[in-house]
Amino acid sequence: MTQNTLDALRHDINEIDSELLILLAKRRRISHGVLEYKIANNKPIRDEAREQALLEKLIRYGKSLGLDAFYINSVFQTILEDSVLNQQAMLQKNLNPDTVGDTHRVAYLGGQGSYSQLACHKYFSRRPGKLVEMGCQSFEQITEQVEKGQADFGILPIENTSSGSINEVFDLLQHAQVSIVGEVTHTVEHCLLALPDTELQAIDKIYAHPQPFAQCSRFIQGLGDIQHETCDSTSSALKQAAEHPNSAAIGSAQAGKNMGLEVVKSGLANQTENHSRFIVVARKALQVSTQIPTKTSLIMATKQQVGSLADALMVFKQHNINMVKLESRPVPGNPWEEVFYVDLLANIADSQVQVALEELKDHTQFVRLLGCYQSESLQAVDVL
Repeated sequence: MTQNTLDALRHDINEIDSELLILLAKRRRISHGVLEYKIANNKPIRDEAREQALLEKLIRYGKSLGLDAFYINSVFQTILEDSVLNQQAMLQKNLNPDTVGDTHRVAYLGGQGSYSQLACHKYFSRRPGKLVEMGCQSFEQITEQVEKGQADFGILPIENTSSGSINEVFDLLQHAQVSIVGEVTHTVEHCLLALPDTELQAIDKIYAHPQPFAQCSRFIQGLGDIQHETCDSTSSALKQAAEHPNSAAIGSAQAGKNMGLEVVKSGLANQTENHSRFIVVARKALQVSTQIPTKTSLIMATKQQVGSLADALMVFKQHNINMVKLESRPVPGNPWEEVFYVDLLANIADSQVQVALEELKDHTQFVRLLGCYQSESLQAVDVL
């Protein structure tokens, strides 16, 4: 094959890629039209039965064209998720017109290339408007910016599939005067990053935020006697590595590239599937449509008596409410007392949920609603 032939083939591939983008944009516009019907007829945004039937049909047709089922399923699961999440975001925009502005001022931890920044871009990519980024040095600074009205939204990491819950954020939510209005899950791909031409064996110090250190603990232990220094954000860690030869930082490949660093080693996390869940907070709560999957988060303190927690949790079972998270945290200044953080697959607009929350008061010392918001954790339909 000559270079001219290769160039011609690549030109054809580029043309096809451009046509695919045009078709994807057209498909998204048509799905917006479908949303109008769903709103008018009070239909759920997601129709899993239709998704499954559509995927099975596409897989059969794709096989006749020489494409394998896994490839077809992977591509169209992404397309369907994009359609559902965009329809949900549009519905929420229509339901809360007073909260939608031309500009979104968003506070998050770190700076350019931090995982919080990447999560911010992912969440607001479905929400039209100018994005004004406000990098912060601490979680508390993020909520303060929102409380004072200096930021419209804040992005806070709350849990990770490898290192678990981020306790500092849970503790902050006990007293922060903000409401959870959204969530977003972002894939975390930790790399060891250093100045160009730095060899792994030459590295004598690693900088990272405490969370990456925890999520990559097995890799770190395997390095033996090497210095570790925690930083307030991944962005700070990258800056330190860029200023100190024979040192490295843990972060994303793109973040390292932005700082002039190169990947020394990738795939550092203890678990292959490493994802972080972020919550989006604002000063005021949002109304959430009953047509979309919804979460409600709350804090409760149970009475100091035998079986009080079991009695409180039984309320959710009796009202057929699915609890997907239960986290206990100590109450600052009150030794041996704890509060419980609860995530429910529920919408407070549902009368049954309102009754359950009223009954919950009979079994607790207090209940504080943290937020009701659309769930963006979509479970893919199983067709393979």
